[in-house]
Amino acid sequence: MSIEVRNLDFSYGARRILHDVGLSIEPMETLTILGPNGAGKTTLLNIVAGLLPVSSGSILYDGKPAKELGVRHLAQLVGYVPQNIVPAFDYSVLEYVVTGCAPRIGAFGRPDQKHYDSAAQAIQSMGIGHLADKSYRQISGGEQQQVSVARVLAQSPAYILMDEPTSHLDYGNQIRVLRTIKQLAENGFGVVFTTHNPDQALLIGGKAAIIGRDGRLTSGYSRELITEPFLSELYGIQLRVSKIDEPGRRICFMPSLDI
Repeated sequence: MSIEVRNLDFSYGARRILHDVGLSIEPMETLTILGPNGAGKTTLLNIVAGLLPVSSGSILYDGKPAKELGVRHLAQLVGYVPQNIVPAFDYSVLEYVVTGCAPRIGAFGRPDQKHYDSAAQAIQSMGIGHLADKSYRQISGGEQQQVSVARVLAQSPAYILMDEPTSHLDYGNQIRVLRTIKQLAENGFGVVFTTHNPDQALLIGGKAAIIGRDGRLTSGYSRELITEPFLSELYGIQLRVSKIDEPGRRICFMPSLDI
């Protein structure tokens, strides 16, 4: 299946955030969404996840609009990792990850052993098995982010949306999350994530979508879209994009704070 965004407009009151946005998301793809503060990156994710209504335009899931799928079916297709999550109860990590199975349990059902097994497997796949019995509220922000990804894995959606998944992480854990994103795509998921760091899009490869200050979106392959003129105009500073021989890839960087 695919997700297709067609001619999307979205406004908060009189303020238009997104204008005439078109986008397609496929299985086994990564899509990095970039843009300046306030451009609408999180808003676009919320719309694709079915959390916000569109002002005009449409979003199709395998050719069907969300209203034809229903909330439960949509939750089986799309998993969402927001920037910050504060559970209502003091769950253990394992109990919190099990809540990701809710779309496949039903409104009045209770998780059984297979759901706990799925949650435990998701936790192990993230390399955080040592956290399973700890309180979610008492682990670090970086650990919470990793647990939130595990929760979505337990949900078993076709697509995973992540809002700035590296924003609270140290550099080592940022790289681990990017590796996880790439592995998820290789394992069949479609993965969409937002970031403020253009170099992450170059590092992970795949496709990129850049939301401009006018609310319009430009998309394409990261290696083609992320160029010095484009980024310098977008962010209003002089950035460089160069190929470095030792890692054998293009990187985005600020050459100096003096210019």
